[in-house]
Amino acid sequence: MAAVLALGDGAVVSHQSAAAVWGMLQPHSGPIHVTVPGNGGRKRRRGITIHRSRSLIAGVTTRRHGIAVTKPVRTLRDVHRAVPPRLYQRAVRRALDLSLISSEQLRSEDHLIRSELERRFRGICRRHRLPQPEVNVRIGPYEVDFLWRDRGLIVEMDSWRHHADRAVFESDRARDAHLQSLGFRVLRFTHRRLTHERTAVVAALRRLLGQRSLTPNL
Repeated sequence: MAAVLALGDGAVVSHQSAAAVWGMLQPHSGPIHVTVPGNGGRKRRRGITIHRSRSLIAGVTTRRHGIAVTKPVRTLRDVHRAVPPRLYQRAVRRALDLSLISSEQLRSEDHLIRSELERRFRGICRRHRLPQPEVNVRIGPYEVDFLWRDRGLIVEMDSWRHHADRAVFESDRARDAHLQSLGFRVLRFTHRRLTHERTAVVAALRRLLGQRSLTPNL
């Protein structure tokens, strides 16, 4: 509360600190994260990390226990950019358990997360000089993320919705089975694999694309 008051009107607790206020994460040591309206980069006062945001409007903030704080969905979006995937996944699971967010809201956020994963994957393909795939291609009733048509290979990005919604999980497995029945090989990669198992991801793609190992562009 003191950190918010110190920064004046419009300041709200955010990021990991907001997640702790909502009970999504355990209270953390270190500076309190506060977001204030406006432009500019992140700054720090003694005991406070200050984030600036032009999208900090009334619709994404509220009060909890008398503290001005970002709402759960906005909090998760901020946390996703700031913490390791394992910690983000823990926050999502807890938010669902506490009914702070719904599966429908999670699917909406998933679109943003998948876009980030797609950018990361395209970067991996460029850096390791893999053949560039077609992107967001429709095959029958489905739109797939990445397609190497001549190799019959499809790559899909998996994010947290697959852990949160059983119906979506089952639907995606039916989708994969249909694509496989058409002769395609389907691979799914998560944020964790793209971040922490990149060598294995590239090796699998090279094997399936029939490409020898090359020195990546640095």
